[in-house]
Amino acid sequence: MLTYIVVAIIAYCLGSISFSVIISKKMAGFDVREKGSKNAGSTNVLRTVGKKAAAITLVCDILKGVISVLIAYAIGNIVNGVDIALLVQLAGIFAVVGHTFPVFFKFKGGKGVATALGVILVVNWQIGLICLVFAILIMALTKIVSLGSMGAAILFPVLTLFIHTNYIVPGSYIIFGIILAVFIVYNHRANIKRLANGTENKLGNKK
Repeated sequence: MLTYIVVAIIAYCLGSISFSVIISKKMAGFDVREKGSKNAGSTNVLRTVGKKAAAITLVCDILKGVISVLIAYAIGNIVNGVDIALLVQLAGIFAVVGHTFPVFFKFKGGKGVATALGVILVVNWQIGLICLVFAILIMALTKIVSLGSMGAAILFPVLTLFIHTNYIVPGSYIIFGIILAVFIVYNHRANIKRLANGTENKLGNKK
């Protein structure tokens, strides 16, 4: 039990490093949570700071998910008698939770999409790439980031039902996928309201 708790805490702490806040303060002199959509994510950094800052934020947020899962996998291979697949899933979930509710930044973070992408790419690179391409396609067609993000999140658990190879650790990932999808969609509840009202921001627009 202690191993699972330690992995969850490590992943949560890694997820809690809000690179959007750090980078916006460093490169633009303000907290990105005070500008634009007030969301601590790469899309808001893109709109309020610029492309370079957004690209750095995106990569760093993805790496949070990647590193969290890899640490869980490494610990699982060192400690005897643990379920490595469960450790990996706990790490993935808590990394995303940390991104959304960062303990180091007053629990006000982003929506967890980039960190979830990093998690999924390590859990199953094939599914991760499919979700990424799907998200990019939706964003390219609609110019709406939230649609692509939610669509990819929902697609993830569906794909786990049909793809049974290329997982970092063999196991069942459907419940894990559903939890991530529900969490990501819930974090987009404000976007869903704007989509329903036809007022959702599109790429290229300044908020």
